[in-house]
Amino acid sequence: MKPWPVQMFSTGTAGRSLTLGALGIALIIALPVLAVVATLFDETSASLAGLGQSVMAELIGNSVILAVGTLSGVLVLGVSSAWLVTMCRFPGRDIFHWALILPMAVPAYVVAYAYTDFLHHPGPVQSLLREVTGWGAQDYWFPNVRSEGGAVFVFSFVLYPYVYLLARASFLEQSVCALEASRTLGQSAWGAFWKTALPLARPAIAGGAALALMETLADFGTVAHFGVRTFTTAIYQSWFSLGDRVLAGQLSATLLGMVTLLILVERVSRSGKGYAQPTNRVQRLPDYELTGWRAAGGFLICAVPVTLGFLLPIGILIYLNHVGGHEFFGSRYVSLTLNTFTLAGIAAVIAVTLALVMAYAVRLSGSPLARFANRLAGMGYAVPGSVIAVGVLIPLANMDNALDAWMRATFGISTGLILTGSIAGLVFAYLVRFMAVAINTVEASLAKVTPNMDAAARSLGHSKFATLLEVHAPIMRGSLLTAGLIVFVDVVKELPATLIMRPFNFDTLAIQAYRLASDERLAEASTASLMIVATGLIPVILLSRTIMASRPGHRPR
Repeated sequence: MKPWPVQMFSTGTAGRSLTLGALGIALIIALPVLAVVATLFDETSASLAGLGQSVMAELIGNSVILAVGTLSGVLVLGVSSAWLVTMCRFPGRDIFHWALILPMAVPAYVVAYAYTDFLHHPGPVQSLLREVTGWGAQDYWFPNVRSEGGAVFVFSFVLYPYVYLLARASFLEQSVCALEASRTLGQSAWGAFWKTALPLARPAIAGGAALALMETLADFGTVAHFGVRTFTTAIYQSWFSLGDRVLAGQLSATLLGMVTLLILVERVSRSGKGYAQPTNRVQRLPDYELTGWRAAGGFLICAVPVTLGFLLPIGILIYLNHVGGHEFFGSRYVSLTLNTFTLAGIAAVIAVTLALVMAYAVRLSGSPLARFANRLAGMGYAVPGSVIAVGVLIPLANMDNALDAWMRATFGISTGLILTGSIAGLVFAYLVRFMAVAINTVEASLAKVTPNMDAAARSLGHSKFATLLEVHAPIMRGSLLTAGLIVFVDVVKELPATLIMRPFNFDTLAIQAYRLASDERLAEASTASLMIVATGLIPVILLSRTIMASRPGHRPR
C-alpha cells in the first residue's frame, strides 16, 4: 500500500513533534542493543579468553546443530501441512486448518518438561517397555531426550507453525491461473507444487523459517533443561555464576551477530528475484481430492505435528497435574498469576500506546525519519531475550552505581540498586523485545483508515491529536486489542529476560515452571505450565478465525 501523500498530513507542528517523539522513543528502546554492541569495544574479559579455549567451539557447534536440525524440521512440517490443508481435500482438513496452529500456544520449554517426564528412564514409555519385554535397565538402548536431538525434536514440533502460517497465507494468495498454466503444460499436482507454488511462496517460507531459527537461538528454558550448552545458557551463567558483566555482554554481542547474519543471508538470497503474482484475478482454490492411501497420508502428515506438538504434551501435563500438581487457585498460584498478569498488562498497554503514537507520526509526517524510527524501535523482536536483558542491565547498573557513588560522596548514604532488578526495568526489557509486534499491527490497521476521515474530522474542528483519540482509535479498537493481546501473551511466555531481570522474590508463572522443572519436580511444574498454555491459546484461537479470510473472495464453509 502506498503511503498517504505527505502534503496531506505534514502541515503544522504536530507532525514534526510526533516525529521527534517517535525518534526519541526509538532511540530509548534501541539503547539495550547498542549497549550490547558497545561491549565489543571493552577490554576482552579474561573469562572470555578461557571460554574461547574450552567451550566456545561447543557453543557454536551446538547452535549450528540446533539451527540446522530445527530448520529441516519446521520446513518439512510447515510447508507440507500448509499445502495439504490449502489445496487438497481429505478427512479432517477443516479441523487441521486451525488445529495446526495450536503448538504456537505452548512455549518450547513447557513441551520439553512434558517429554522429559514421558520419555526418561522412570517415565511411562520406558517403564512399559521393560514391563513388556522383561528387560533390565542395561539391556536396551533408548534415545536420550535430554540431548541436542531432543531439543531439535521439541523445537521442530513447537515452531513449525511459523512456517505453516506464512506458507499457508502465501498459498492462499497465489493466483490459481499460475497453477492451471502449470497443469496445462503437463505438470502433475506434485510438479505444480514443486515448480510453481513453492518458488512463489519462497519469501513467506523463508520468513517463517527465519522466525523459527531466531526463536531456536534465543531459547533458554529448553536447552537449559536438556543440558545443551548454548550462548543463552552461557550468558546466564556468566552474569549470575561468574558475575562477569563484560563476558555476558560480549557473548550477547556474539549471539546478536549470529542472528543479524541469519537475517542478512535470508534477505540477500532473495535479492534481485521477483515473486509477483502473474494476475490479480481471484478464483476458487483447486481442492485436489485425495482418496485411498493418499487421503490417509494427508491425514497423517497433518495429524502427527498436531499430536506431537500439542495434544500429547498437553495430555502429559494434565496427567502430571492430576497425580502431583498444585491447586490452580491456591494462594501461591493466585500470587504468581497476579504478578504475571500485572507485568504483561502493563507491558501491553504501554506497547500499544507507544505503537499508536509512532504509527500516527508516520501518518502525519510521512517522513523517512518517522519510518526509520518505527523500524529502529521494532528491531528488538529479532534479538533474544537474554541479550536484551543484558543490554538493559548494563546501563541500569551503571546508573545505579553512579547514583550510589554520588549519594555516598554527598550525603554519606548508600542507595544500593534502585533500577537494576526493578519492575520498571523488566517492563522496559519487554517493550524492547515485543514493540515490533505492536507497531506492525497498529501500522497495518492505521493504513486502512481512509484519509477522508482525517479531512472530515479537521473540517469539524478537531485537532490532529483529537482526531487520533476520537476518530482513529475507535475505528482501530479491534486491532489495538489484538496487538495488546499478542504482546500480553508473549510476555507471559517470556522466560530468559524475566529470569535475568525479575525483582528479588518476584516470581511469575514462567519462573515457577522453570524452577520446579530444574529441580526435577515436573509434576508440580505442570500446574504453572498449563496456566501458561491456557493464556497462549487465546490469540491462537483468534488467529485461526482470521486465516481463511486472508484470501480475497473467500466464503465461509
